[in-house]
Amino acid sequence: MTILLLDGRVAADEYLELADDAPLPASPVAVTVSLQRWQHEANALAASGSKVAVRLANTVDITTLPDSLLACPMIELLFPAFADGRAYSQARLLRERLGYHGQIRARGSAVVADQLQGMARVGIDAFVLREDQNPETAARALHGFDLAYQGACDTLPRVRQLRRSTSATR
Repeated sequence: MTILLLDGRVAADEYLELADDAPLPASPVAVTVSLQRWQHEANALAASGSKVAVRLANTVDITTLPDSLLACPMIELLFPAFADGRAYSQARLLRERLGYHGQIRARGSAVVADQLQGMARVGIDAFVLREDQNPETAARALHGFDLAYQGACDTLPRVRQLRRSTSATR
């Protein structure tokens, strides 16, 4: 069973994962397709009336994608392993450089509670948890810290800013 965290809460997944060789649903629904399928069947997907999201491998260079991808309501990034941080960079580029405002979803074996806050800091706002993860623990982990050392896509106050404001009041 898929466990989706959205806005820090367990939510139902409205998207149907559509394999590259699967037929389009007869009636409009929300679907997630691979980048390859989206590139080859853009017109058919648009004509279907379905809400279409795109799944990107972590090897895709975000800066080479067409602007039309940014119109998708959701982009799903793959996190296949702990030692591979490319999807973190993809998310941050989507949010900060490309100005993407839709949902960015994390999926893969590295989507676990202790990684969620880092993922959220780079702009990811939905998480498909690995099956062995407790959703309540994962939801709490999203808000485990209230300070950050480095700037990111989130609004956490930075230690440096607090130090400045504290020294100015002395």
